[in-house]
Amino acid sequence: MLRHAAARRSAQIRRLLSTSAPSAGAGSTLRGPCIVHKRGTDILHDPWYNKDTAFPLTERDRLGLRGLLPPRVMSFEQQYERFINSYHSLEHNTKGEPESVVSLAKWRILNRLHDRNETLYYRVLIDNIKDFAPIIYTPTVGLVCENYSGLFRRPRGMYFSAKDKGEMMSMIYNWPAETVDMIVVTDGSRILGLGDLGVQGIGIPIGKLDVYVAAAGINPQKVLPIMLDVGTNNQKLLDDKLYLGLRQPRLEGEEYLAVVDEFMEAVHARWPKAIVQFEDFQMKWAFETLQRYRNRFCMFNDDVQGTAGVALAGLLGAVRAQGRPLTDFTKQKIVVVGAGRIQCWVRCA
Repeated sequence: MLRHAAARRSAQIRRLLSTSAPSAGAGSTLRGPCIVHKRGTDILHDPWYNKDTAFPLTERDRLGLRGLLPPRVMSFEQQYERFINSYHSLEHNTKGEPESVVSLAKWRILNRLHDRNETLYYRVLIDNIKDFAPIIYTPTVGLVCENYSGLFRRPRGMYFSAKDKGEMMSMIYNWPAETVDMIVVTDGSRILGLGDLGVQGIGIPIGKLDVYVAAAGINPQKVLPIMLDVGTNNQKLLDDKLYLGLRQPRLEGEEYLAVVDEFMEAVHARWPKAIVQFEDFQMKWAFETLQRYRNRFCMFNDDVQGTAGVALAGLLGAVRAQGRPLTDFTKQKIVVVGAGRIQCWVRCA
């Protein structure tokens, strides 16, 4: 059953990863060729179109790639096997190393593939989601965020900062995709249990959306991770010469809300049907922004509503497990243990 589910996900992602011409006729599932408006090294440097050594000779001629790649043509399956072997080799060579070193090494090898060949990257994730989810998201993503400025090699997603006030409506059109269905945004103020990580919190939206693509089948061409950089109160980051964010204390009050307001208006203007997921905002802004935008935009806060939704599903499941009708739910006694953030999200949502 699990193999069949994995096969269905693989087939689904292969369909999503095909940028195709219109189908041949009504009801037809045949897809036309991919139209590429790039040539030569521009294709090799674009992870969406790049197939590395999998370009056949006919495509190398048409796209100006002959001589820019090694002569051997490898199939997609051979590339897949080569990457998996490299990953297993990394695991073997890092035995005995500290867990943090091994985790970052695994993240790096996956990230390099993501930077180079997105089609192969998502295929690898889909087929091995159980093994790779802890690398691209929790727990490794926390370690990645703590070290993101040093790990940074190429940008992914978009960055809106307090210095961009008044420019966001035009900035949003810098994103090349015509359609975006899902946005995950953070201000970096409460990254997991690590606190204020400023601009380095971008690792959370990136990892979250990769999980959505691999596990839920969302089109990877229609997702967008976003960082709202309003400064940081983390003095360690402000003193770090490699830190890539604004070197200023966090905006507060109306100044903060003015930045988020402008961002939300810009997103809504270009993609009015896009879902905007707020992720890892500190508690005061999580509730404030949820109440401020929930009736105006297509948005939700994952820490508040997502956490509470999962908790509610568990409680409803517990009622079913007792063989009782769901109408008995209101008669149940529910104990919330502890006073941490998660318990607060559940009680207040």
